[in-house]
Amino acid sequence: MIADRLANAHRYLALGPRFARAFDYLTRTDLAAAAEGRADIDGASLYAMIQRYTSKLPQDGVWEAHRVYADLQYMVSGEERFGVGAIERFTRGAYDAERDFEALAGDGDFLRIQPGRFLLLWPGEPHMPGMAIGAPAPVQKVVVKIRVD
Repeated sequence: MIADRLANAHRYLALGPRFARAFDYLTRTDLAAAAEGRADIDGASLYAMIQRYTSKLPQDGVWEAHRVYADLQYMVSGEERFGVGAIERFTRGAYDAERDFEALAGDGDFLRIQPGRFLLLWPGEPHMPGMAIGAPAPVQKVVVKIRVD
């Protein structure tokens, strides 16, 4: 996992062309005005999901991981607690290949994610996005799905 500010995106361009395009999308797009939903960047290899939602209470959180895609999660507005953890501390659940979603059970640590910051999560890294800081509140986030193969 990498946690940083989008202003430092240039540090991560060497991860590969898909990562470079993902950071380019985040830095060049008016994300606050972007329509909610999926935005294709390079078909199934690289796409963004523009999300607007209300952060969740802790009891509503779900630990997850992916097998095919890395997640580049960027906070546009609002803030949230974001769970991260080591896979060794989790029990694997059912995997939905169509959604590239694996449910996990376990315990991790939480970071506070604020506007201008991103998390880059590799396949297999447990995470729990969307948790409220105090009371549930509005959030806008962009999740760029980067196929890793």
